[in-house]
Amino acid sequence: MAAKRKRQSYTKEQREAVLADVPTIGVSATARKHGVPQTSVSGWLRARSRGGLTVAAARRKTPPTPVTPTPRETATRTPSSRVAKTYTPSQKAVVLEDAAKDGVTTASKKHNISRFSIYDWQRRVKKAAAGEGPSPTSGPAPKDIEEQRDAEILDEYTTHPGLGPSQIVNQLRRKGIKVSVHTTRRVMEDAGYRPPKVVRQKHERRYEAVRPNHLWHLDFVQRYIGKVSTFTLILIDDCSRYVVGHGVDDAERADMVVSTFEEATAKHGRPERVMHDKGSAFWSWRGISRFTGLLTEMGIDVVVAEHKEWNGKVEVFNANLHKELFDAHRFYDVAEMRRRLEAHVHWYNHARTHHALGGLLVPADRYYGRVAEVLARIEAGAGREVGDGIELRERCLELFKVTSRGGAPEVWLLGQKLLGPQA
Repeated sequence: MAAKRKRQSYTKEQREAVLADVPTIGVSATARKHGVPQTSVSGWLRARSRGGLTVAAARRKTPPTPVTPTPRETATRTPSSRVAKTYTPSQKAVVLEDAAKDGVTTASKKHNISRFSIYDWQRRVKKAAAGEGPSPTSGPAPKDIEEQRDAEILDEYTTHPGLGPSQIVNQLRRKGIKVSVHTTRRVMEDAGYRPPKVVRQKHERRYEAVRPNHLWHLDFVQRYIGKVSTFTLILIDDCSRYVVGHGVDDAERADMVVSTFEEATAKHGRPERVMHDKGSAFWSWRGISRFTGLLTEMGIDVVVAEHKEWNGKVEVFNANLHKELFDAHRFYDVAEMRRRLEAHVHWYNHARTHHALGGLLVPADRYYGRVAEVLARIEAGAGREVGDGIELRERCLELFKVTSRGGAPEVWLLGQKLLGPQA
């Protein structure tokens, strides 16, 4: 009986020495030369090919070009797997046209696509022609696109029923959704919207503050909550239309005006001037009112609105407050109204687009100096929602600045000139 042959093991250096002769004399001759089984030499070549060198490349003495995989491919790919790729309907149509003209195999090699994918697309096209499913070469149906568009409009309208068609359009544009005012009005009217009858009085004299905290407007809004009469004080910045403060009381009292104003200045800084309409809580016809004394002590100028149009920015806000909050919701008591008002003011400052700001910006964008950043995101198609990375916690107002006017330096602190020539 013949003795059993002992299995021999080879080191890595011995294997490389054997494989070095393969490109020159071939696998069989190399096996005979070194006394190694031919199957072992072939197995070593296969192991090397999985590491990046094929048998054909070894015979040609031409090492293949190494391909550096991306981190994602390194984590997910195996040596025998492919990276999945998504094709648009137009790309699928081009591939199927080439397959019908030149054959599936030729189209597969031309576009580097699996033949099984092309066969699957062809089967789906036949089923779509028979009415058994969607075609891979066509996108969503126009009806589906219109339904999605109408759903976006109705979702915004039902969430904020006080907004008009043009305002809904601006809200959707800020999210990256483009739709016309005519279409929006038609969809809203089908859902029960009726445009209000508003008489607008044109006025030619318009003005706007040059920077935040340059001018604040103050005014009251009167509203009955049940049988209780409430007066809501609104403080709005002229440059940005940002509501810097608000308060609620059962009458127009100076105490509430002083406390609300002090809270607003502590949070947002001191304005350079304020404007009001000589209401009883702001102005005293005999002597000096408490609010006027506070403004004098803080070094803030007072501008009296002799005409209603002068205080028009806060008057417009008050009208929208009736339409978007008081007329759209029913309050059970004053406490609920205060909570809803707080939420509405936050939404107005940070999420409601404003026509006077171009239609895409919200008051907080201009007040906190982030206009360019927000517009860049909207133009890039990313939209701009609350909490998307453009936060306010790292932003601050310009409370201290040094300027030069006519060659003379001026130093400002909290909107008050500390050094410099008097105007």
